[in-house]
Amino acid sequence: MKIVVIGGAGYIGSHAVKLLVERRHDVVAVDNLTNGHRGSVNAKARLEVLDCANTAGLAALFKLHGTQAVMHFAANAYVGESVSDPRKYYRNNVGNTISMLDAMRLADVKRLVFSSTCATYGEPKTVPITEDLPQNPISPYGMSKLMVEKILLDCAHAENLAFAAPRYFNVAGAAMDGTIGEDHRPESHIIPIVLQAALGQRSHVDIYGNDYPTPDGTCIRDYIHVWDLVEAHLVLLENLQAGKGLFYNLGVGRGYSVREIIESCRRVTGKPIATRETARRPGDPPALFAAPDKIARDMNWRAKITDLDTIVDSAWRWFKANPAGYR
Repeated sequence: MKIVVIGGAGYIGSHAVKLLVERRHDVVAVDNLTNGHRGSVNAKARLEVLDCANTAGLAALFKLHGTQAVMHFAANAYVGESVSDPRKYYRNNVGNTISMLDAMRLADVKRLVFSSTCATYGEPKTVPITEDLPQNPISPYGMSKLMVEKILLDCAHAENLAFAAPRYFNVAGAAMDGTIGEDHRPESHIIPIVLQAALGQRSHVDIYGNDYPTPDGTCIRDYIHVWDLVEAHLVLLENLQAGKGLFYNLGVGRGYSVREIIESCRRVTGKPIATRETARRPGDPPALFAAPDKIARDMNWRAKITDLDTIVDSAWRWFKANPAGYR
């Protein structure tokens, strides 16, 4: 299949490009390189530097490459920043996605996998989180993703678009062969932060809150390995239905606490890793983890890399070999 990966030089997008190339698809990565890295894009894929706001340019690219499907990963994804600068998030995450949909329509491309998020659920009343729980985002980031979900449903009904919108939980790890990994500036994900402390790039790791109603008092989250995540995208792409949308939670179905993450990083790296306990961050629910049963039932797919130390080890091998990231 001829597939364009939007945001193909980012963390998740670059892993999707690598997987698709290895599965013998014809892949073009599109990225404006604001946050992405040229060095992360597989050499067998073509990289086009282009912004989603450029509808005409994107439509021309789709036509030139005979595009049959799109995977869309490009987004701003810092929850705190979305609160302080909401217009940036609605402009990029919503407005630029509409621009991409316009380009798809001009080029008659009708198959899409769009990266959504568990942030659309807000603070759910129960866990594990099932797909039928109410979606009440508490941040502009979560709201922007929910708005796109609604837009895609309307486009499916009006234009016969076939799409999937998997809702991610916490994505972690790196390619198992160590060739690509995670490089955010600034870094906000806990496993890279702890591993940066193991490398001596941080003096300590902050633990935000130690009095949550959890077994060790720290927040619990569901961590899915990035390779499992992109494999799920391919499974969804292969099962799209014209005029319909597919919504699935992507997680492993259990959570790990902040302290468990730190202890795993200590085991894997052999480093002591200093910590500092500080106040809770506003809006951090005690526990968020997925109920992954729906995609297992409908698509016969489950995450395979579920051992925490294995996830951490894949990230550690990348960070050790690339302490400065892609730079």
